[in-house]
Amino acid sequence: MILIKDGRLIDPKTNLDEIRDVVIDGGIIKNIGKFHVDDSYEKVINAKGKIVAPGLIDTHVHFRDPGATYKEDMESGEQAAIHGGFTTVICRANTNPIVDNPETLKYVLDKASHGKIHIYTTAAITKGLGNEELTNMEELIHLGAIGFSNDAAAIMNEQLMIDAMKEADRLNVPITVHEKNPHFVYNAGINEGAISKQLNLKGSPNVAEDILVARDCMLALYTGATVTIQHISSGNSVRIIRMAKDMGAHVLAEVTPHHFSLTEDAVLTCGTMAKMDPPLRTKKDRFEIIEGLKDGTIEIIASDHAPHTDEEKNTTFDKAPLGVIGLETSLALGVTNLVRRGHLSMLGLLEKMTVNPARLYHLDAGYICEGGRADLVIFDESECFTVEKEKFASKSSNSPFIGQKLYGKIKYTICNGEILYSDSDGQNPA
Repeated sequence: MILIKDGRLIDPKTNLDEIRDVVIDGGIIKNIGKFHVDDSYEKVINAKGKIVAPGLIDTHVHFRDPGATYKEDMESGEQAAIHGGFTTVICRANTNPIVDNPETLKYVLDKASHGKIHIYTTAAITKGLGNEELTNMEELIHLGAIGFSNDAAAIMNEQLMIDAMKEADRLNVPITVHEKNPHFVYNAGINEGAISKQLNLKGSPNVAEDILVARDCMLALYTGATVTIQHISSGNSVRIIRMAKDMGAHVLAEVTPHHFSLTEDAVLTCGTMAKMDPPLRTKKDRFEIIEGLKDGTIEIIASDHAPHTDEEKNTTFDKAPLGVIGLETSLALGVTNLVRRGHLSMLGLLEKMTVNPARLYHLDAGYICEGGRADLVIFDESECFTVEKEKFASKSSNSPFIGQKLYGKIKYTICNGEILYSDSDGQNPA
């Protein structure tokens, strides 16, 4: 058995925030309360001054497996998740080959089954991520997919999107959409505005996102489907989603730590490490995103962990690929830029990284209770650390946060009762 002693136990599902001990026996939480240390425990973790929370859940990661495992694979992606305090992740379907067929889905799920954390995947909405034909959604759900997303390939065919939403609703699974109308986009990685003009680049304006957010909010209202708008970047989109919720649409919103932490100005200092899709936008957009997090319009924080090699990123801005890694800095960015600045309580932050993602995908996770699965993260909200390129567990290091000082150091990651990461001795047991 493992005893976690004197930690600040936070469970967003029950709003618990108290000093408690936790006893783990096998993969289960045996007891929660106050207990004496004795010889029956194989390990005692002194969690005094630290937070004990449900293992984090990331609904939006790219592990590049199959097709681009030189950037990341299932094993290295899992290690990045473990170092970031995540015990559950959901992969996206835009691999090579695409997860739009049983064979590729079975490959991904087989690789995932050998992991130490819980790794799930969405399947593609359409065949080949195109605009012509739906995948066999019922078959893919039956085989183990837990939702659908075309990721960056927006579905421009409205009837196809309606059909997809109706089928997802029938199957009781969410559809997740990346809202980018290609007719308005010249360079997806930079906001069309002051910085793009300064760099003499054409960019991606807010309207490219806003117009599809508005469409899909109304289609969600029409079909009754559960639709998640992923990685919101536009303040206009936040307001549209808020309105759609008020109208009764079952629309949820996701945001990345880089979109609530940075603005388009980061392109000037970080270059291609700040090139992502959707792009970083203005201070006003960032303010609207934070307001959306505060009032519950945005329910989920997810990393959009998108690894690329140094060679790929170290080129001109127009040629560099889109995306940044995020699993290993997600929690700390939330602590540093949301909790410490008074935008969210710690319980509010953890709600968006645990129980809310679990509810969206109907997962038995994201909470702490006696008899429940022992998936936990222990972290020190007051410990400051510097993000260092050499310390990433990911194969890639394409992060705009390298060199920044952040608060919220991961001390332990525990999944199924097994200690997978411990910062106490500088070693990773996994």
